[in-house]
Amino acid sequence: MKAVEITTFGLPEVLRLAERPDPIAGLGEVLIRVRASGVNRPDVLQRSGAYPPPPGASDIPGLEVAGEIVQGDAVAMAQAGLRLGERVCALVAGGGYASLCVAPVGQCLPVPGKLSDVQAASLPETFFTVWSNVFDRARLQSGETLLIQGGTSGIGVTAIQMAKTLGARVIVTAGSDEKCAACLALGADHAINYKTQDFVAEIKRLADGGVDVILDMVAGSYVAREVKCLADDGRLVIIAVQGGVQSEINAGLVLRKRLTITGSTLRARPMAFKSAIAQALKARVWPLLASGAIKPVIYRTFAASLASEAHRLMESNAHVGKIVLEWPAA
Repeated sequence: MKAVEITTFGLPEVLRLAERPDPIAGLGEVLIRVRASGVNRPDVLQRSGAYPPPPGASDIPGLEVAGEIVQGDAVAMAQAGLRLGERVCALVAGGGYASLCVAPVGQCLPVPGKLSDVQAASLPETFFTVWSNVFDRARLQSGETLLIQGGTSGIGVTAIQMAKTLGARVIVTAGSDEKCAACLALGADHAINYKTQDFVAEIKRLADGGVDVILDMVAGSYVAREVKCLADDGRLVIIAVQGGVQSEINAGLVLRKRLTITGSTLRARPMAFKSAIAQALKARVWPLLASGAIKPVIYRTFAASLASEAHRLMESNAHVGKIVLEWPAA
């Protein structure tokens, strides 16, 4: 098979297209002929040496794929309602930047509606992450207010649509007026340009009493400011630390407001945990994708051989939505 390898840790040009032995699906697994691979921030971190794959996972980067099942555990497939030749998308712990990829059956979902392979490949990593953190850990409810830090990221455009469709009010931050406009077009109720506005002051103006949930991909100095933005019984969930790992907070506010500060990573969680998320998404969110109520947001696609260019775009932060690699038909 063809695969994009990390030849050494470093800048995007360390990514190279190479040949690897074809993988074989084992018990509880399927083999997918990949048509498209999603590009995510963890891939960039892995390439730079800051995010090693968990034990047993492929060293090939890539956490989400879409394509067709070409081989697999017949019993597990039958139990999951999957069949050979079916178009699926899947969350994987590694190996997604390849023309063939093994995925656990429980982490595969049918391509919703009439979505293309590119659109389907943009779903698993962000939809699993948002569901797990915003709806499971932070327990966002209809009628509550969600603040999303980084509304135009892949996570951000997913969280905006999921939260709005499921009945929440959504406020986002973004780094330009153009990005703020893109968030509003996706359904956000308010967008704050964090480069020209103080998001703490804006939240005080927009959300009397504060917001109920904050989805934070920055951490660092943001955490102390976010504590000020939360309403009583508010929940802050941290899913990345782009602003640094050290934070100082007013613990008195945490006590007085009865706040919950939590966080998680998804990649190393067990298959059973991810399979449960998949089932929740299939029941609650996949019908919304099939109907068009929620739509994938694709910023740009690249041929898989140009993965380095895709990473440069990711690191530029110029994109709105997802970046996807395409693989030629076999």
